Amino acid sequence: MKDQAWVKNSDIAAQACAPGVERKVLAFTDGLMCVENHFMEGARGAVHHHPHTQITYVVSGQFEFQIAGEKRIVNPGDSMLKKDGVEHGCVCLKEGILLDIFTPMREEFL
Repeated sequence: MKDQAWVKNSDIAAQACAPGVERKVLAFTDGLMCVENHFMEGARGAVHHHPHTQITYVVSGQFEFQIAGEKRIVNPGDSMLKKDGVEHGCVCLKEGILLDIFTPMREEFL
C-alpha cells in the first residue's frame, strides 16, 4: 500500500490497537502517513511520545487531550500539533474518529 496514489477506506481492514480503539492506516510514503482512529466512548489513547511530528484532526466525537501536561476538550473540526518527543494522550468523551498525520511514517503501524 505504500506510495499508492488512491486508497479506498472501505478496502482497509481496521486493526484493534487498544481497548475500544481501532486503527486504519491509509495513504503513506516513507516521509508521511495518514491514519484513521475509531474510538468508543471511554476508550483511551495512553500517554506516550514518539520521534514523529503528529497532527490530529477531530472528525467526530469529543475528546479530552493531554499534550505536554496541558489538558483540553476538543470537538469536530479542532486540530492539535504534537512535535516529536512531546508526551500526549487522550480519553474519548463521545464516540468518534480522529485523523492523524505523521512525519515520518510510523513503521510499527504496518
